[in-house]
Amino acid sequence: MDGDEPKDLELLTRMRAGDEEAFTLLYRRRQGGVYRYALLMSGSRATAEDVTQEVFLALIEEGRKYDDKRGTVVAYLYGIARKKVSRYREREAAEAAADSADASAGALHELMRDESIRAVWDAVLLLPVHYREVVVLCELHEMSYEEASAALGCTVGTVRSRLHRGRALLAEKLRSWGQAGRGVAYERS
Repeated sequence: MDGDEPKDLELLTRMRAGDEEAFTLLYRRRQGGVYRYALLMSGSRATAEDVTQEVFLALIEEGRKYDDKRGTVVAYLYGIARKKVSRYREREAAEAAADSADASAGALHELMRDESIRAVWDAVLLLPVHYREVVVLCELHEMSYEEASAALGCTVGTVRSRLHRGRALLAEKLRSWGQAGRGVAYERS
């Protein structure tokens, strides 16, 4: 982001005052990250597209609920996305648990061409949701612990402990699949 470009908070403030251009700029800036988060959490392109649209519709309808004292605008957007993805997962699980898991894995495999990357994504999808969320946000989206904490609605300590356990579970799964020796690292300083 250039120094001349408005910050997310400024765009949100202008958007809440009726500035459509501010919304468009904020959407263009943040929709890709929200989409990737939803895709990584759901394993489904269709769900990711729907969630992305719903996040920005919610921002239009409920953007006044944003409180800058609780976190950044991007953390707020990921928090909305998290709730939307959770609702989609619950709905899909109720419809067909086994078929949903196969379809999610299949959609994700389509995106991944390299075998070792596929193994990592499979392992990420197999993580319990509360570990997967922090791994996706902190490792793949490179959010700070504070931003992830705001997005997930938990303490920084909880984010750290879940991330530590999530990394350990991933490493264990990859070792069991024979992938640990391929240079995949999860530790981040």
